[in-house]
Amino acid sequence: MPEGHVTHRIVRDHTPLLVGGPVRVSSPQGRFTADAALIDGQVLTSIEAYGKHLFYWWDNGLVGHVHLGLIGRFRVSPGPAAAVQGQVRMRLASELVTIDLSGPSDCRVFTPDDREAIVARLGPDPLRRDARPQVAIERMASSRQPIGQGLLDQRVLAGVGNVFRAEALFVLGIDPRRPARACSSDELQSLWETLVAMLRKGVKDNRIVTINRRRFPVPREAAKRGDTTYVYHRDVCLECATPVQTVELGGRACYYCPTCQK
Repeated sequence: MPEGHVTHRIVRDHTPLLVGGPVRVSSPQGRFTADAALIDGQVLTSIEAYGKHLFYWWDNGLVGHVHLGLIGRFRVSPGPAAAVQGQVRMRLASELVTIDLSGPSDCRVFTPDDREAIVARLGPDPLRRDARPQVAIERMASSRQPIGQGLLDQRVLAGVGNVFRAEALFVLGIDPRRPARACSSDELQSLWETLVAMLRKGVKDNRIVTINRRRFPVPREAAKRGDTTYVYHRDVCLECATPVQTVELGGRACYYCPTCQK
């Protein structure tokens, strides 16, 4: 499932292509046809990311919502009339570009109140300027669940996924099985700051690179393979060469180094 840096990068890339002018909205697949009719031809005023959610604000007062889920993806093609490829749930077409969305877990049009209801269920997003880190820190500090599980709980903080949770915990030497409430306030503050830095870098690079490149130069071919982490999907720890272990937390395998994260 895409992590928060992906949605914020989408906003960064799609805004200059769509926002500020009328957008033709359709559903070649047919499942979004009724909702598309509500906003077809309207001016898109802004695109917003909150955690793993995308919100499209239209000048008629309605809001579009997209959650990519596990397999959702966008395809960007030049011009307003690209050929349809595959099962396209939503097509957004401006004079500059055609953007097709396929495979989302959610794609619908609703009111600003519905958007508020979704956001109210989420914790702070480390990539948003209006984020309140103390809210996430207090929620973690009062939780009995393992810290590795809490980081995937979107009610605690929004946008963190399996890769960033493993890498942030590794950088700070925190065992993912440790109860969140057993972490010190300094550790939780550092965890927030580490996630902010990693997610921002993810937006900038448009990929996940968590290692210190000065200490561990990344060959081009390794970067293409996604070989840019300390423990995530590694057989051995990049720092100490100890075999990496996994523990299931939050329904996902969390990678960690038993030597570096005691």
